[in-house]
Amino acid sequence: MKADAAERLNVVSRKSQELSQGACFACKWNIFVIDGAKAAAFCGPFPPAAAAHAAVMLSGPMRILVTGVSGFVGARLTPRLRRDGHELRGFCRDPARVPAGLGLPLVVGDAVTGDGLAEALAGIELAYYLIHSMEPTTDPDAAPDFGARERAAAERFAAAAELAGVRRIVYLGGPVPHAAPASPHLASRLAVERILLAALPDSTALRASIVIGAGSRSFRFMVRLIERMPLVTLPAWRVHRTQPIDERDVIESLARAATAEPAFGRSLDVAGPDVVSYGELIERIRDLMLLRRPLVALDPPGWAGSVPVTSAVAAAIAGEERALVEPLMTSLGSDLLPRPEADARVLGVRLHNLDAAIEHALGEWERFEPLAAR
Repeated sequence: MKADAAERLNVVSRKSQELSQGACFACKWNIFVIDGAKAAAFCGPFPPAAAAHAAVMLSGPMRILVTGVSGFVGARLTPRLRRDGHELRGFCRDPARVPAGLGLPLVVGDAVTGDGLAEALAGIELAYYLIHSMEPTTDPDAAPDFGARERAAAERFAAAAELAGVRRIVYLGGPVPHAAPASPHLASRLAVERILLAALPDSTALRASIVIGAGSRSFRFMVRLIERMPLVTLPAWRVHRTQPIDERDVIESLARAATAEPAFGRSLDVAGPDVVSYGELIERIRDLMLLRRPLVALDPPGWAGSVPVTSAVAAAIAGEERALVEPLMTSLGSDLLPRPEADARVLGVRLHNLDAAIEHALGEWERFEPLAAR
């Protein structure tokens, strides 16, 4: 198969029809340069051992809607999907917030009210649902509770997608604790996941803990606290563990989930290779920022303290919305680790370790905005 440009190549070009019953095949691709032209070479079949963790791509270029295209993940995912040759459309509330240069047609609307959904989903085969509603709303008719707004948005989107004949939805949500009740923030993510998977059974939900990236608000929040506090206080939640993931690995996982059959109809946990406590994560970020800020335990382990007070102070120091910080801090009250039965290795993504993720995020941050503490 040949193409005029690398971004028009697709890994398989609807090879699913050629997979025989009872055999285990895996397709891979590579790009060779011959007299200045690019061509994709396909190999196979592979033995079952080689195919065990391979992502078998079942579709050619698709018509894809990326919601939340003005956000951190949506803006990073768009060029990655374009490299696979997909035809893209964006959906957002405020086109002025969409980064310049993405170069895709936009539909302006609001999933909470349903405005613009029919137009955005018309002719779409796959939709990425990257919408969250934790920020305060200015709509007097909207539910004041972010969980209610998120459920309403997911229900309207799922109904509109089903009506438009969309085949699949790929959703990025958050992890759920194994041994403790989910916080309102994480319970809302789980509710959205269930709504979307129930509407279109071939859909995929990816659950990610803290995303390490220059544009990730949770990462930026931690960096700002470390940068601006002469000593860094660590509340009781410092002892709980998680597995942060590099932004690059999240984007690659989302892109592969579009066509990876093992992910169809499943909820998968995308997580980095390093298990750390939140205290250790803050210490790693501090060290890689080349700072010597003392870390001080704010209270004895086991005492939760006042999340509203702590979050209000932290939000003021970091220059972040309290409506975002408080739900996030409430979610830190237990371990947030991936489920063994929901391993995202079926997507075949090679993962960056935590130090590499932090270094990359800080380096990218400083290309556009200096860190005063460095």
